[in-house]
Amino acid sequence: MCGNPLEYFDQGKSLTCAQCGKQEIANICCSNGHYVCDECHGKGVFDLVKDYVFDSKSKNPLEIAETLMGYDDQVPMLGCENAWIAAGALIAAIRNEGSIIVTDDQVLEVLNRTARQAIGGYCGLTGVCGIAVAIGACFSVILGAACPKDQETATTMRVVAKMVNTIANETGPCCCKNFVRKSLTEAVKLVNEQLSVSLPIVSENIICKHIERHPHGCRKEKCSYFG
Repeated sequence: MCGNPLEYFDQGKSLTCAQCGKQEIANICCSNGHYVCDECHGKGVFDLVKDYVFDSKSKNPLEIAETLMGYDDQVPMLGCENAWIAAGALIAAIRNEGSIIVTDDQVLEVLNRTARQAIGGYCGLTGVCGIAVAIGACFSVILGAACPKDQETATTMRVVAKMVNTIANETGPCCCKNFVRKSLTEAVKLVNEQLSVSLPIVSENIICKHIERHPHGCRKEKCSYFG
């Protein structure tokens, strides 16, 4: 997406992707009328995240996420590519901690589930941010949650509800970088409570390096990661 401010439509309208030419109903374009579909918007980022988390040895999900969000030339400022980062960072950290056996297939399953439900702009359009979905996917895969099951599914839903509440406290405007950090910080507590897995995380000293990239304008002093 170009660096212009984004324009939102209360009702979806038919837009044509400026990169691949695909037409679809969407709600967001830049102020010059350019629209980029989710597939083109995050092109290459899924593989970037997948390859990095497969190789990572870190037990700190925020450390993993910060490294991935630092690829400014590949990872957009806003968008559900950041949800893939949250999903990959958390499941990789749980795997690396070692108390629970997590296979490569499960890591990939978490990323695929997140990609199917994390849709750009839906934090505002439906109230469910893709980063909340990302954390939920991690718990669902580990717990084996599914529609016919009881506590596994209930626990996963309650985790996602807490993520949505955490994210809701950080809006105005929305910021995917903030949402990743706050969600992973909260997720570490829930991983300990629900899965008995202890992950290290230090977020107090993080100073955001993406302030100038925000198309809606950074929240600045309202954000705990503002320098």
